Amino acid sequence: MSKTAKMIIDKDFKVSEVDERIYGSFIEHLGRAVYDGLYQPGNPLSDGEGFRTDVIDLVKELNVPIIRYPGGNFVSNFFWEDSVGPVEKRPGRLELAWRSLETNQVGLNEFARWADKVNSKMMMAVNLGTRGIADACNLLEYCNHPKGTKYSDLRISHGVQDPHNVKVWCLGNEMDGPWQLGHKTMEEYGRLAEETAKAMKLIDPSIELVSCGSSALDMPTFPRWESKTLECTYDHVDYVSMHQYYGNRDGDTADFLACSDDMDEFIRTVIATCDYVKAKKRGRKNINISFDEWNVWFHSNASDDDITENHPWQVAPPMLEDIYTFEDSLLVGLMLITLLKHADRVKIACLAQLVNVIAPIMTDAGGGAAWKQTIFYPFMHASKYGRGVVLMPMLSTDTHDTSKHDHVTDVDSVAVYNEEKEELTIFAVNRTLDSDIELTTDMRGMEGYKVTEHIVLENSDLKTVNCAGEQRVLPKTVDRSKMDGDIMTSMLHKASWNVIRLSRK
Repeated sequence: MSKTAKMIIDKDFKVSEVDERIYGSFIEHLGRAVYDGLYQPGNPLSDGEGFRTDVIDLVKELNVPIIRYPGGNFVSNFFWEDSVGPVEKRPGRLELAWRSLETNQVGLNEFARWADKVNSKMMMAVNLGTRGIADACNLLEYCNHPKGTKYSDLRISHGVQDPHNVKVWCLGNEMDGPWQLGHKTMEEYGRLAEETAKAMKLIDPSIELVSCGSSALDMPTFPRWESKTLECTYDHVDYVSMHQYYGNRDGDTADFLACSDDMDEFIRTVIATCDYVKAKKRGRKNINISFDEWNVWFHSNASDDDITENHPWQVAPPMLEDIYTFEDSLLVGLMLITLLKHADRVKIACLAQLVNVIAPIMTDAGGGAAWKQTIFYPFMHASKYGRGVVLMPMLSTDTHDTSKHDHVTDVDSVAVYNEEKEELTIFAVNRTLDSDIELTTDMRGMEGYKVTEHIVLENSDLKTVNCAGEQRVLPKTVDRSKMDGDIMTSMLHKASWNVIRLSRK
């Protein structure tokens, strides 16, 4: 027997315009993300520069507007000068974060060209772990200054006449984490980030800066880290970063699908902390959020530990190659819904990562064609149809308790209204494991809208995965939403991702 839920959607229930950068992603020099992922010279699928065209096509299908680069933990020992200039003269380096060997075959300028190929922009991170203010300024000058200075002319001598004009810069990465090279205390990072930000904005006042926030909700210094560091950086930065990964290590699917509630609470606490600092500083601007690492990550942990401990200093070892299940795709959909609900303050977000490393896109090490993981699809749907204004549904649904979460809603949902196209998209997840739910939606204020399509992602086996040549988890269009005047009735099958599209045209 199915359950029921009710929802009201109204054009006046606005959250915010969606910043397209909420559908960003992340590439780190880690594992096979760059080498064998983006770049594989000699592969018949690669172009004249060695970039895989099949990967380019899949990234373009995801429509990713901004990509964070080059890390991640990698950036805290990144010597950017090694990654530019003639490839044959670039040195190899010991990459300490992941105990790999970095050849620098692909560097800053190559990645910029690849980003152009996928219609995306770079979001650069600077090394505030083992380096500091001067190196950050030199990198910014190399990237953004037109000509006539040491580092802008160096860029030109490398064959890049026009500046890259990178507009978003991360002031380090996860500096609160003791695993980070050059880990800082709150006081140390706050002062370093403040002085770096001041110097960088003297070079290019148009850039936007991201101050490092906490690496996860359960960090022992959260949220004091945000409070203390933002007291230093508030006047000079635009965003604070958030990072969060989840995993179903206990095999408890019901509780796993409740983890997006933790993400929601994490965001709310960071917003409250940012607003506290704003009040304390008597400031006028809001510090917004760059949620620049988020995903499911746990499947590959044991293998990764074995590589770093027992087989170090490989070039592009197969690390962080999580193969995602269907239930993972449901949580990714729930995390996307959570980000959209906070579109008034979450302006940038980066699915971590993009290719081979905890990624929606995979390539076989043997050079076979690229393929789509289960998590590819909810991200693609959100990026494709989630452009416009977020409307907050007034949702009435039963709740359930899990092993670690209370009052978990059976249904989680958000709506995005594209006024220009006269389209409305509802994203909804039924996160119960045993009950279909009939969702009745009052479409007041949306006169004349008709159902265009109802797309679902569902599978009876929650642990099923996709692989090269076999896509067991695929979206399909179903006939499960009906309009009767201003009332829409939709059937949401148990454990399913739903995209309900409506239009006046």
